Amino acid sequence: MSKEFKSEPNRLYPGSFVDNYRELMDSTIKNFPDRVAFSYKKDPTAKEPEYINVTFREHYEDVRNLCTKLLNMGLEEKRVALIGHNKYEWPTSYQAINNGNMVCVPLDYMLPENEIEDSLIRSESEAVIFDGKFIDIFKSIKSRNNTNLKYYICMDTEKNEDDILSLHALIAEGKKLRENGDTSFENVKIDSDKMSILLFTSGTTGMSKAVMLSQRNICSNFCAMTTLIKYEDGDKVLSFLPLHHTLECTATYLYCFFVGYTICYCDGLKHIPKNMNEYGISGLVCVPALLEVMYRQINKTIKSKGLTIPFKILMSFSNFLRIFHIDFRRKFFKSVLDNLGGKFRIVIFGSASIDAKIIKFFESIGITMIQGYGLTETSPVISSENDKYRRPGSCGHVLFNQEVKIFNPDENGVGEITVKGPNVMLGYYNNEEKTNEVLVDGYFHTGDLGYIDKDGYLFVTGRIKDMIVLKNGKKIFPQEIESLLNESTLIEESFVYLSNEEDGKISAKLVYSKENEELKGKTEAEIYEILRNEVKNVNEKIPTYKYIKNITITTEPLIKTTTQKIKRHEEMAKI
Repeated sequence: MSKEFKSEPNRLYPGSFVDNYRELMDSTIKNFPDRVAFSYKKDPTAKEPEYINVTFREHYEDVRNLCTKLLNMGLEEKRVALIGHNKYEWPTSYQAINNGNMVCVPLDYMLPENEIEDSLIRSESEAVIFDGKFIDIFKSIKSRNNTNLKYYICMDTEKNEDDILSLHALIAEGKKLRENGDTSFENVKIDSDKMSILLFTSGTTGMSKAVMLSQRNICSNFCAMTTLIKYEDGDKVLSFLPLHHTLECTATYLYCFFVGYTICYCDGLKHIPKNMNEYGISGLVCVPALLEVMYRQINKTIKSKGLTIPFKILMSFSNFLRIFHIDFRRKFFKSVLDNLGGKFRIVIFGSASIDAKIIKFFESIGITMIQGYGLTETSPVISSENDKYRRPGSCGHVLFNQEVKIFNPDENGVGEITVKGPNVMLGYYNNEEKTNEVLVDGYFHTGDLGYIDKDGYLFVTGRIKDMIVLKNGKKIFPQEIESLLNESTLIEESFVYLSNEEDGKISAKLVYSKENEELKGKTEAEIYEILRNEVKNVNEKIPTYKYIKNITITTEPLIKTTTQKIKRHEEMAKI
C-alpha cells in the first residue's frame, strides 16, 4: 500500500517526475497527444494573421524526424549550437539535439558576431542551427573558417542553398529515412547524468563561463516545480524571454511543456498586451523589469481617468474581505484584467529584486505572484513561492529536493547562499580551477548573500561582488537602494555605486524618460533638480551611511543582459 502524501510548505502536491528528455517526450505524447503544444502566427506582420497550432503528437514527430537526420549526418555525441529568437523551430531543434545523444549549446542571440564566433570555438561545436536573421553572420563566420563547424543549418529557409542547410528540409529527409526503416532514433541510449547542455552565463561580472548541465540536472528542476503550482486544462503561457536563458527554458518551455500548457510565441515585447488578449494567456514567466513597466502603465491609466482614489478604496475593501476568505478580486478589477486578456491569473518571476509593493499590487487585483530564485549553475531554480506559501520580498522555500546552507553568516544571519542537490551543475567546461572554487564539499557557492527566516523563507540581499564595503566596515547592497529609487514615477531605472573609496561617497546614475508627462518641457537643469529631490526622499528612508551624495542623469538606458540584469562592470567602466 502506498504511503499517503502529506503536503509541506515546499511540496504541496505529489508531482510528476522524469530523468531525461526522452522520458519527457514520451510522457507528453502519452498524456496530451492531441492537445495543442505550440501556437504562433505564421506571419506576425499580416493584418489577418494565420495561426499555426502544433499538437504534442505532431511536435514529437518533427523531433524524431529531425533527430534521425542529425544522427544520419554523424552528429551523435557532437556539440550542436543553437541560436535564434523564440519560435517553434527552437524547441524542435533543442529536443532533437538532446534526444540524439548530442550536446546542445544554446547561444544568446544578442551577442555580437565576434562573441558568437568565440562561443562556437570555445564549445567546439560541429554544427549550428540558427534563425534566418543570422544568416549573414554565419556566412561571415564560415568564410573565416576559425571554428570546427561542419554544418550550417537555417531555421527559416525551405531548401538547401550555398552550403546552408534548411532545417525544414532536414525534417523532411529524416521522415523519409524513418519510412525506409531507419531506427537510429529508437536505438539511442540516453545517459541522464552526462553533459547534455553547455550553457554560457550572461556575464554580468566579466567573461562568461561555460556551464555543464546534464539532463537529470534540468529534469530534476522542472519536475520539482510540479509539486508547487496547480495547473489547469487549457492553460496558456506566453513565451517572450530569450529561450537560451535557463529561466525561460526551464520555467516557460520545459515545465509548461511537461504539464501540458499551450506555449504561445510573442510577436515582440511591445506586443505583449495584444498577444495576451489574442491567445487568452493565463500565465507569464518574466523578470521584474517587465512587471515594473506593467505596474506603471496600469497606474498611469488609472490616474489619467481620475480613478486613483476610488481604485485604492476598492483595493483596500477587497483586501479586507479576503481576511474573511471572501475573494471578489477578479470581479472588482475585471476591467483591468480584461485589458490583460481576461484569463491572466499567474506570474512566475525571478532573476532580479523587485519592490514588494508591486507584488502586493498584482496580488490585490487577483493575479497570483510566484517569486523564485536561482542561477544558471543550478538549472536554475533553488527556491520558489507556491500556490499556498508566499511572502512578498522573499524567494519562497527551498525546493524539496535541494538543501541550502547559509555559509559564514553574520550577526543578522546573512551569509553566502550555498546549495546541494540534483540540479547543481557538473562544473565549468575546461575550467577546473573555477569549478573547485564554487563546488566545495558537495555544495555550490552561489556568490549571493541571503538569509532564511524562522518560517523557512529564503531572502536574497545581494551579490557578494556587488556589495559595497565602506572603510568603517559598513555594508551596502546597491540593489536595495536602486529598488527605492525605482519606486519614483520619474525614474525609469538606476545604478548605485561607490564613486570615491576614500570618503565613501555613494553615487547614483538615474535614467529618465523625455516622454514622462511630469518632465515634459523642462530643461535638463530643472530635471536634475527634480530628480535630486527624489533622491532626497529616498535618503530619508535609509541610514545616513547609505546616503546618495552625487547623481548623474541620462536618458540612455543602462547596459543590460537579455534578461534585463544590469551589467554592472560595464556600467562602471563607462562611468
